[in-house]
Amino acid sequence: MNGILSQYMMRTILTTTALVLVVLLALAGLFEFIAELDDTRGDYQTPQAILYAALRLPNLAFEMLPVAALIGSLLGLGALAGHSEIIVMRSAGLSVVRLSGMVAISGFVLLVITGLIGEFIGPPLDLYARDMRMEARYQKDDDRLGNETWVKDGPVYLHLERVNTEFEFGSIFLFRFDEENRLASIAKAENSGIDEDDNWILENLRETRFAGDGVQVAETSVAVESFEVNAELLGSSLAKPLSLSARGLLVYIDYLKRNNLDASQYESELWYRASRTLTVMIMPILSLAFVFGSLRTGGAGGRLMIGVVVGLAYYLASETLANSGQVFNLNPALVNWLPSMVLVLITAIALARIR
Repeated sequence: MNGILSQYMMRTILTTTALVLVVLLALAGLFEFIAELDDTRGDYQTPQAILYAALRLPNLAFEMLPVAALIGSLLGLGALAGHSEIIVMRSAGLSVVRLSGMVAISGFVLLVITGLIGEFIGPPLDLYARDMRMEARYQKDDDRLGNETWVKDGPVYLHLERVNTEFEFGSIFLFRFDEENRLASIAKAENSGIDEDDNWILENLRETRFAGDGVQVAETSVAVESFEVNAELLGSSLAKPLSLSARGLLVYIDYLKRNNLDASQYESELWYRASRTLTVMIMPILSLAFVFGSLRTGGAGGRLMIGVVVGLAYYLASETLANSGQVFNLNPALVNWLPSMVLVLITAIALARIR
């Protein structure tokens, strides 16, 4: 019997959550499309803007799933309470803990869905959308297509003047430092790239070496260098944090720390995703606590209002704390987990008050 009830509640929660998510994504996609219309240029016109907004939807879904789970659970469980179905379950001997466990199953399913979207679907589509937009805007303007970037590999600093999405590089500058952090050499290659073995191929390399007794100049038509920075790390350095998977974030954070570079922005994004994913599981249980309260006899409008207020408060708090943490150099794990921990505390207190 408990299995049947669990499936029934899970179907109710997942159905209403899916409907709420569709509505939220429709609004978010519309706003995303309207924002893109203000910056159409080159081959990036209305059809491309529609495609860009559509490709961004999975990442937007990841961000909105906690709010959608809260509102959807409130509407679904509220409807059950309104028809006295939850009261009948309590009368049949189901405790609040058992009901919370049943609802938590739905939260776990939503957690898995959120994790899959945030790791395997959202980031690659977001990266593709941004690359597509850039190429469509600037493909006739070689000076603006691609990005200049600086990367560090131990004592070597590399400045790439032009990088496109297929990792075909233009000229590159290399600055080498010795153990005492003094400039040892400056080199420039007219063209560069990374082969299948992650070796750097430098064409027409000219290197100026600084020695104690003078300056030496060396030239070579083709040079092969082995750097820690491979195609994956270089791609991570060019992509926005939200366009990287969790594995990509971990790899890039490790690279930044090994080279004594600031990794706070990427650490914040990693903890932000982890907290958002776990929060999706908390929301249905929090909704159950609300349903046992004054919302049991309230209408769908009241439940919707409570869901919007709580969800908006959580969203604003999490976004504000995440951004403030980077500005004021606060612990990224603490500031990103704080809103979720507050929700856990509120949920525990609310369930404990139920008799």
